[in-house]
Amino acid sequence: MIQKVFKLLFVFCLFSFQLAKAQTTVSGKITDGSTGMSLPGVNVVVKGTTNGVSTDFEGKYSINVPSRSAILVFSFVGYAEKEIAFTGATTLNVSLTENANQLGEVVVTALGISKDQRKLGYAVTTVGGDNLDKARETNVANGLAGRVSGLVVRGTNSGAGGTSKVLLRGISGITSGGSPLFVIDGIPIDNTQRGSAGEWGGADQGDGIGNINPDDIEKMTVLKGQSASALYGARAVNGVIIITTKKGKKGGDYAITFNSNFMADAPVDFTDFQDQYGQGTGGSKPLTTGAALATNRNSWGGKLDGSSVIGFDGQQYSYSKAKESYIDFYKTGTNLTNTVSVSKGLGDGAFRLSFSNLDSKSIVPNSGLKRTTINLSADQNITDKLNVAASVNYTDERSNNRPFLSDGPKNPNNFLLLAPNVDHNIFAPGYDPITGAEVVFSDDNYVTNPYFIVNQGVEDPTRKRTISVLSTKYSFTDDIYAMVRLGNDVSNDTEFSVNPWGLDYTTNKRGSLDSKGQSTRSELNLDGLFGAKFKIGTDFSVDALAGGNIRQNKYERIKIGGGPFVLPYLYTPNNVVNINREYNYTGSESHSAFYSFDFGYKKYLTLSTTGRYDVYSSLSSAASSDNAVFTPSVSGAFVFNDLLHIDALDFAKVRLSYAVTSGEATPYTNSLYFNSGNSLVSNGVSYATGSIPSTLPTLLKPFTVDEVELGLDLRFFKSRLTFDLSYYEKTSHDEILNAEYSRSTGFATGVVASASIQNKGLEIAVTGIPVKTDNFTWTTSLNTTNFKNKVLATNADETPIVLGSNRGTLGNAVTAYVVGEAGPQIRAYDYAYNTDGSIQVDAAGLPVRGEFKNFGSVLPTFYGGWNNEFKYKNFNLAFLVDFNYGNKVISATEYYSRLRGLNQATLVGRETGVTNSGITATAENYYQAEARNITSTSVVSGDFIKLRQLSFGYSFPKSVMGKISFLEGIDISFVARNLAILMRKADNIDPESSFGSNVKYYGIEGTSLPSTRSFGLNVNFKIK
Repeated sequence: MIQKVFKLLFVFCLFSFQLAKAQTTVSGKITDGSTGMSLPGVNVVVKGTTNGVSTDFEGKYSINVPSRSAILVFSFVGYAEKEIAFTGATTLNVSLTENANQLGEVVVTALGISKDQRKLGYAVTTVGGDNLDKARETNVANGLAGRVSGLVVRGTNSGAGGTSKVLLRGISGITSGGSPLFVIDGIPIDNTQRGSAGEWGGADQGDGIGNINPDDIEKMTVLKGQSASALYGARAVNGVIIITTKKGKKGGDYAITFNSNFMADAPVDFTDFQDQYGQGTGGSKPLTTGAALATNRNSWGGKLDGSSVIGFDGQQYSYSKAKESYIDFYKTGTNLTNTVSVSKGLGDGAFRLSFSNLDSKSIVPNSGLKRTTINLSADQNITDKLNVAASVNYTDERSNNRPFLSDGPKNPNNFLLLAPNVDHNIFAPGYDPITGAEVVFSDDNYVTNPYFIVNQGVEDPTRKRTISVLSTKYSFTDDIYAMVRLGNDVSNDTEFSVNPWGLDYTTNKRGSLDSKGQSTRSELNLDGLFGAKFKIGTDFSVDALAGGNIRQNKYERIKIGGGPFVLPYLYTPNNVVNINREYNYTGSESHSAFYSFDFGYKKYLTLSTTGRYDVYSSLSSAASSDNAVFTPSVSGAFVFNDLLHIDALDFAKVRLSYAVTSGEATPYTNSLYFNSGNSLVSNGVSYATGSIPSTLPTLLKPFTVDEVELGLDLRFFKSRLTFDLSYYEKTSHDEILNAEYSRSTGFATGVVASASIQNKGLEIAVTGIPVKTDNFTWTTSLNTTNFKNKVLATNADETPIVLGSNRGTLGNAVTAYVVGEAGPQIRAYDYAYNTDGSIQVDAAGLPVRGEFKNFGSVLPTFYGGWNNEFKYKNFNLAFLVDFNYGNKVISATEYYSRLRGLNQATLVGRETGVTNSGITATAENYYQAEARNITSTSVVSGDFIKLRQLSFGYSFPKSVMGKISFLEGIDISFVARNLAILMRKADNIDPESSFGSNVKYYGIEGTSLPSTRSFGLNVNFKIK
């Protein structure tokens, strides 16, 4: 059905382009009424129509006007709106006057609807695209770090194309995915993570938002609270981030831009390991090749004295500090992005076409990513009342040898724990040139030689993705319209993962085909909206919206694999001894109806209510017809500055909102699905077999989340000082958890709706312009968040729900949801203590394990960012500092460095032993026992202050550009990202470092790529 609607809509759009009327072109220049300076970005609209343009860099505009009775409306943030009747003149220059009492800012809200910010009863923050595309990350979501109160952003240490973990106002629910819904130009997109690392290893294959090109983004709008995002229904539980892409300007001439961005990524060593004692055990250096191989990652040997020592390969090496450490294994990574765009106004329409190419070379040798993006948008007023818009974003992404993370197999980061005297270069090239066999470099053949995997590894996924939007809007009158919008997001992924020939732990070192396959993931949305504005008398107004949505999600995957290989280096399914195959399919559909009503009283009061009614195919069953979820919201905004009569106060608004949203319904869990098995042959007759699942189907609805939010907006001194404060309380209810049943019921497992978590927070954003002259402006902004959460309930027994761990402290240090505590909470073993408070040891002098207890949450309790922008004539300087306090991290680096004698703490007692309660143990025995048994020693602080971003730029003046006929402007910027950690409490890690890319592994660090410090150059050419 939806495909037929799409075809009819497309044919209608093509036909409608033939209906344009004869019109007159009006052009002119818009300036500031007091200074005479040009005003770029002023909106010029023919009143009562969708026909509008924006002024260019010089304040110039050109617009087609349909009749002598038309009225042109000129509006700009911070200026009084002006209306001028069209008299037939083709040139119209306009000056605008500042109006500090008019907030006037229009923001994009749910469903892509633009609203006046003064009327909003909930918190919304907008980040301009220029903050994201200079000192850029390969995943654009990482660029939001430190810029929005209430938002925590963490990248995954996995190189180019890695997943971005985004949490908005904490974790909304124990079972929620954590990540907000991303919406592009009014259409939700798929942000599914394709692959991840856990405690047993794995590769991060990226997420959906990482495919978006920063050069195509106009702005990102963060809808923080449940009221702000409730119109998205069950998908709004984690908040919503709306992306508005760049468009062509109506009435404008050709505008061509070329943007080139180069970033160099330098790996940073945050370890502070000891370099006084070398490889070996028992205080002695290795005496045989076998001992050398076994101790390359053990630093319990003697003091480094420069003497000769045998290596794993039988060669003699100096027993002194190696010339290169593990960090020198990596190289300087590079990211080169070139984007060219062309836009043009076409009568009452416009288009923009861009082409972008990213070539990213990882800090890991022979690893990287290439991405090509093509973006096309077109907007046309067919008549005064009919507008048609379309956009297509195509991405082609190809990865090469994506690195494995976490513990062990195929991980290129395994040199981290080399003894101080061992130079990683002696293990190159990592394999025997004749046989191809891996050169094992340590006591564990599952700890792959990094040289082997960077030279022989194959982990090469690809993705081709198309996001398309087609919409048509008909304005019956100035205030009544109807819109139909169709969006489709389709990703075609391939996977090619190989255990290479020669990999030591594979069968006879012959390798295997881990996976070769392809998958298709799609989301299709069809929206119908009807909106109207009208007044009731002179004081009351109503802004109403009603509509519906049909959504379809599909996922299909086929994969083959097998092993071992018959012939070396022929990595095809036809070259394996045994073959396996796998097929997966899921599909779901939802039908929704929604409404939004804004009731206004004069310019003081706005009361808004929304509701969405979602009907899910995944909740339908023969046993229940209750397959719908309703998500309501109500909010109010009271503007009261006129009532206070304070000269310095330009604007004051108090906000209050309440909403209830829901989690997503899971497909294929509400019915029994029988599985077919192998045929049973008896007396020459074949009988079909099958099995009944042991899990009881659930007829439960998804969990709900309610939130109340109170806010205050204040603006002083002609908006040179602004405050935005929000306090919220958010609670989940009836979260569905797995449960065990008695076998007598016929099922072994099922689910119960019992879990609940509560989040509270205070968000403060302050923006000021301390200095503003003709030549110099300083703008500064500070956002902070005070956050607190608590697990209210788990299962029926109120036992902790364990999430994740790393392999070093497997099960002995975990993250978990614990009733009454902030969550996820880190749980680990403490020391056992004597009555006098001293550490308890056993008869051998080794520390005794004590209580398994809570050590703190993985989520920060206080965080934010401080951003500064300085502009002097054509120069600009900006820097961003962000900070994070109150969370803890389980560090595998801390654990292994203690276990293997690299940690500075292990220097105490090296010569004399470690004595407690009069009993002495060797340092090696003591610290290894401590690492294994007292896992709280692996828990470190996550506090930090970072200089996140720095840019220094120059815009060449018009006097220079006038000498180059084809150039309108050049902007050049020197940029840096993750420039410095100004404060950290963890000794050996970047507190943000992580291998996992979902909530399960939040706050767990270990054996991932080192963090990087990036420097670069951004050059933007504007071509006439």
